[in-house]
Amino acid sequence: MSSPSSIEVRSATLRDSKAITEVHLAATRAAYRDLLTPEHMVPVLALAGRVDWREAIEFSEPQVQLANDQGQVVGFVGFDRSRDKGTPPTAGEIWALQVAESHWGRGVGLALWDCAREGLLEEGCISVSVWVPLRNERALRFFELAGFKRDMATAKTVAMGSVKVEEVRLKRNLA
Repeated sequence: MSSPSSIEVRSATLRDSKAITEVHLAATRAAYRDLLTPEHMVPVLALAGRVDWREAIEFSEPQVQLANDQGQVVGFVGFDRSRDKGTPPTAGEIWALQVAESHWGRGVGLALWDCAREGLLEEGCISVSVWVPLRNERALRFFELAGFKRDMATAKTVAMGSVKVEEVRLKRNLA
């Protein structure tokens, strides 16, 4: 077992895109395991598998940082300006933050969040938001411990393939 100090967070390169996709799929499977039936998991994983992390890394949209533990990618974060309509250019967004289940509770998510926060501040952002499924208590708890507050007025239903998932936006100031 590695210690939190053995975790390195760095910018993702094109060579990391396959490992990031694998972490994304495995972490999505683990996060939704208790929320969705196996038949409903299929379209959610199909949707997650279609994210082109290679293109995101190449064009920095979003910016992608990864957590590396002794040469193995164990998590990543994608962040950039907010995609929500009507938000000011100083609003950032965590587009994705995923950690391999083997590294849950070991500080990897916090290290990735710290990196994203610093990157958003460098980009001139003064606030940040993230969309989280309402039933994903683990993710909600993580972001709330990081200072995010639920904006229940933003709750919406999102189609993930044939599955509908209730999401809520969480926000916080970066200062």
